[in-house]
Amino acid sequence: MLILQGTLFAGLILGVMDGLWLGLIARDWLAGQLGPLKRESFLVAPAVGFYLLYSVGLAVFAVTPAVESGGWTRAALLGGFLGLVAFGTYDLTNMATLKGWPVPMTFVDMIWGMVVSAVSSAGAVLIIGLFSSRAP
Repeated sequence: MLILQGTLFAGLILGVMDGLWLGLIARDWLAGQLGPLKRESFLVAPAVGFYLLYSVGLAVFAVTPAVESGGWTRAALLGGFLGLVAFGTYDLTNMATLKGWPVPMTFVDMIWGMVVSAVSSAGAVLIIGLFSSRAP
């Protein structure tokens, strides 16, 4: 049940934050960075797949351990590290294999991955704590 709750709450926070980031805050900058690599419209199925898979990852590797021992600060640290690893893997692989992959995008996206993952994980722990006596 805890993994399901962590997935739901972390996923909701992740979706809202990433929607604001991709759709409003960094939209024009990202379009300029990606140029012809960017699709006119995103594909829904892979996007949903990413958010589901990544939300489960946050729940398993950050939210659950933090609820069981540590609280929201542990969730932020674990989630932030997972974000650095996941987004870093994506961006550094793209930089190594794709001609014209923008270097600034690599670093901005890795930082964003850390931030959104830390906040999503910590927020999930805090929300779980509102509904349960398990979270500190």
